[in-house]
Amino acid sequence: MSAAADESRDAGRRPVVAVLDYGSGNIHSAVKALDAAGGDVHLTRDPGLIREADGLLVPGVGAFQAVMDQLRAVRGPEMIERRLAGGRPVLGICVGMQVMFERGVERGVETEGLGEWPGVVDELKAPVVPHMGWNTVEAGEGSRLFRGLEDERFYFVHSFAAQEWTLEAHGPFAQPVVTWARHGGRFLAAVENGPLSATQFHPEKSGEAGIRLLRNWIEGLPGATL
Repeated sequence: MSAAADESRDAGRRPVVAVLDYGSGNIHSAVKALDAAGGDVHLTRDPGLIREADGLLVPGVGAFQAVMDQLRAVRGPEMIERRLAGGRPVLGICVGMQVMFERGVERGVETEGLGEWPGVVDELKAPVVPHMGWNTVEAGEGSRLFRGLEDERFYFVHSFAAQEWTLEAHGPFAQPVVTWARHGGRFLAAVENGPLSATQFHPEKSGEAGIRLLRNWIEGLPGATL
């Protein structure tokens, strides 16, 4: 176990949250927001810390293909898959959510995603693109992320999104909690599926509501005592 994760747990302090540092835009606002939400935050690409942290945040801005290329350059897909295989929480934001799907199609370019969820990310069906600004969401029943936030607005800035959800749980697995929003047509605003959660909007740019959402996620991490 890494020294940061070990020290945090032994002292009963904040849960350790690793933010995957793979070169995707300015992510310091996400680090600050996670800190404000109660995380012991580490911006890192160290495989040991990423594997052992209580939670992993996968940020993402820009094009689907560029984000996938950057993730592969630091072996991000392997680290994310390994965490999820062990049931360890991961949160994706914006394009960090989009790459969890099987593929993305942008300007005629089709790119393979991480394939954690079935489906395609493509351009919003809306008269005005990008979708930029504050919007309400339709929180899924039983959502942990949106607990106490059902009437809040969140900040979006994107031209592409997943617009269908086809995954159904079977057997002992809990049904995924799916949250929708509208800009023109309906699109996925968030998904909570076992250890993997993601938001299309930016909690770190969504003021107090975003901080509270991140806190809801952190409070669900292993060993959290907030």
